Amino acid sequence: MTVEEFEEFYAQTVARLTGQLYVMLGDLHEAQDVVQEAFVRGWSRRQQLDRDGRPEAWIRTVAWRLAVSRWRFRRHIADAWKRSGAPPHVEGPGPEQVALVEALRELPAQQRRSMTLHYVCDLTVEQIARETGLSASTVKTHLTRGRIALAHRLQDPRIEEASGA
Repeated sequence: MTVEEFEEFYAQTVARLTGQLYVMLGDLHEAQDVVQEAFVRGWSRRQQLDRDGRPEAWIRTVAWRLAVSRWRFRRHIADAWKRSGAPPHVEGPGPEQVALVEALRELPAQQRRSMTLHYVCDLTVEQIARETGLSASTVKTHLTRGRIALAHRLQDPRIEEASGA
């Protein structure tokens, strides 16, 4: 099967095969995915498809097998979850963490990276310099400027009210 013949075969059969797999699977997106994957696999076997004389049946069979493989994979994943139990509940970020992340987003990228590496990852200035390729003095500058910027962005309104009263 030449490239042109395969393209013509694809154009003539993709909708029909997708419809057939949709009926078999009951899930249109899954049917589209497995049919496309089957055509991708068929592309590398164009010569065999032509010799067999039943390329549509071959694509349909491969698509079905792909769907079955996906079901098995999902079932194994579900079984693993059942065996190990659900992951422990983790509380979402509180208002302070959300405010901090929003304030950090307003910093220039290098300052934000330096602040995160230092205060979240607990890296020293020298470790940050090695990881980022910056000099230690540049890292210190980023940390200083980042702290100043965050101090202005994260001022506690309760403190401002108390000092203004």
